[in-house]
Amino acid sequence: MSADSDDPRVQLARSTVGEVTVVTDPALPPRLLRLADSAENTYFAKQHERSARYAQEVRAYTTWVRHLHGHAPALVARQDATRTLLLTAVHGQGGCSLPPGSPEEEQAHHDAGLVLRSLHRGTAGRSAGALSIELATRLRSWIAKAERAGLLSRAEHRLLNRIADELAGTPMDSAVCHLDYQPQNWITGDEFRVIDMEHMRRDARVRDFARLEFRRWQAAPHLRDAFFEGYGSRPSATEQRLLERFGAIEAATALVRGHEQDDSTLTAHGRTVLSRLS
Repeated sequence: MSADSDDPRVQLARSTVGEVTVVTDPALPPRLLRLADSAENTYFAKQHERSARYAQEVRAYTTWVRHLHGHAPALVARQDATRTLLLTAVHGQGGCSLPPGSPEEEQAHHDAGLVLRSLHRGTAGRSAGALSIELATRLRSWIAKAERAGLLSRAEHRLLNRIADELAGTPMDSAVCHLDYQPQNWITGDEFRVIDMEHMRRDARVRDFARLEFRRWQAAPHLRDAFFEGYGSRPSATEQRLLERFGAIEAATALVRGHEQDDSTLTAHGRTVLSRLS
């Protein structure tokens, strides 16, 4: 995607806020541009490749982000024809850059719990069998992909299918979930903010803890404590078991994506989570 005057992201910004300049930021992925207007207000312009993911993020910003009570960027404008969003820029330090073991890292996890609680409480729903079936079906689709790629032993295949059967019969409280809730999508500083809403949808509430549970908290349980202090309650024993079962989706997804992207770190993560489930 180019960053010239023909770029849909630049065009959307200019038609909305006037003349803008592109602010060079090598850390951004190609689909994102940082822009500044004549008053030095800054924005991010984002163009999606997939219509479904664009529609999902639009729905998040127009329907659910209000439950984060200002702890997120604001949608300034959108252009459906080019799948482009213009968002206010949020400033601060990325959650991944906080020094491990520092008070700042612990505070970020506390604030993350506090903010996620607002989203979950504002969108809470009753347990529904359809959600259980949907998540079991999703897991089985990842199992099938892993099987086709030769990534699973017979014992691992049986284990994951048994967990899928268990998920299908487990009642789950629902809420609108971020579903990529981890430090790479947190901005800290004067205020805590969450970014990247493209995965947001209604799901099993405790699944919003899965990325942190399997990617962060195993090595730093004090961060789990800080998060749930902010969240206001810890998972019950039943919810904790369900969270562990969601590790099967985490493992299968990581194995497949790691294989597809030749990402040894992601593959190793999948293997680690899978061994924990055994």
